[in-house]
Amino acid sequence: MLQCGAKKVNPVEPFVTSLPVAAVLPELLTALKTAPQVLLSAPTGAGKSTWLPLQLLQLGPVAGKILLLEPRRLAARNVAQRLAEALNEKPGETVGYRMRAQSCVGPRTRLEVVTEGVLTRMIQRDPELRGVGLVILDEFHERSLQADLALALLLDIQQGLRDDLRLLIMSATLDNDRLCQRLPDAPTIVSEGRAFPVERRYQPLAAHLRFDEAVAMATAELLRNENGSLLLFLPGVGEIQRVHEHLASRVGSDVLLCPLYGALSLEAQRKAIVPAPAGMRKVVLATNIAETSLTIEGIRLVVDSAQERVARFDARTGLTRLVTQRISQAAMPPRAGRAGRLAPGICLHLLAKEQAERAAVQSDPEILHSDLSGLLMEVLQWGCRAPAARGWLGRWRV
Repeated sequence: MLQCGAKKVNPVEPFVTSLPVAAVLPELLTALKTAPQVLLSAPTGAGKSTWLPLQLLQLGPVAGKILLLEPRRLAARNVAQRLAEALNEKPGETVGYRMRAQSCVGPRTRLEVVTEGVLTRMIQRDPELRGVGLVILDEFHERSLQADLALALLLDIQQGLRDDLRLLIMSATLDNDRLCQRLPDAPTIVSEGRAFPVERRYQPLAAHLRFDEAVAMATAELLRNENGSLLLFLPGVGEIQRVHEHLASRVGSDVLLCPLYGALSLEAQRKAIVPAPAGMRKVVLATNIAETSLTIEGIRLVVDSAQERVARFDARTGLTRLVTQRISQAAMPPRAGRAGRLAPGICLHLLAKEQAERAAVQSDPEILHSDLSGLLMEVLQWGCRAPAARGWLGRWRV
């Protein structure tokens, strides 16, 4: 990993012109000059998070600062650092970031990478978003509660306070039907292809083994047969710890095992995304935190358990419980795409292809299954007395 401010060429520069999103840049610039909202669909590794924002900043389709929303703290800081490195600067100069209890911005900062809660606070404090010309909502396919809230508030700002404010919604897999219904006049720009090809394989887990043992066996076999570091998607921390134990006895001394999940400190998380030492390989055991705008150095292999753990709120008891479920069809290509960010790769999905085809087409938005008390407080603070009647992407009950 290049250090901040190092006067070296950014790792992505040698193939910038081949990034898929580069082909649609002229169309995107034109759309942002004329339309208040623009939708961009681009696959993982297309350059939409770590290349496109700088082009929008430098080519200036709109006046003012750019806010780039990233769903997680690690992704926000990682994206900000990579963007700053591309300018041979440190975060806090042209590019900065804001997250809870941590800020790295300066008087010259023109592009701020912010987390979801921070953007909500910025909007509540300054509803006009003075000095901001463009807001980018990245990874919008995750449909988190805060991202849906941010979209609703930003549309209110455009309609009542800032008709000059521009909004770019981008994702690996946009839910175009709902978005087009809510934003019928917004142009949709599609970036086809990816930076590097990914071979996708399907292999059901061994039925006679425990989940963690079967995953460890499949992962170790792929490591033996292929070169490069590996990213393993698991549903939760417990599975990460158990698979870690099984893998420790199955891999050689040249393989580092690195956990990656939200409860780790930012520094511990960052250790998982930096390159492995010379002569070593790395296995990153991650939750869906690794689905976001992270480039984990050296990864060309992905093992997808095809499971995730999500929160489900029970209105009868007032309690939230965690449920393990199969991921949607829409979530599988972004996971596979992690193997093709910096080189051709391989993704092994740990289920039969027929099972993958029977999975839900889209993941449910978080707003349908969450405790909405916090969201209601935010909407009431905004001045809305009938929150369920707003133009949300999908129906929900108060």
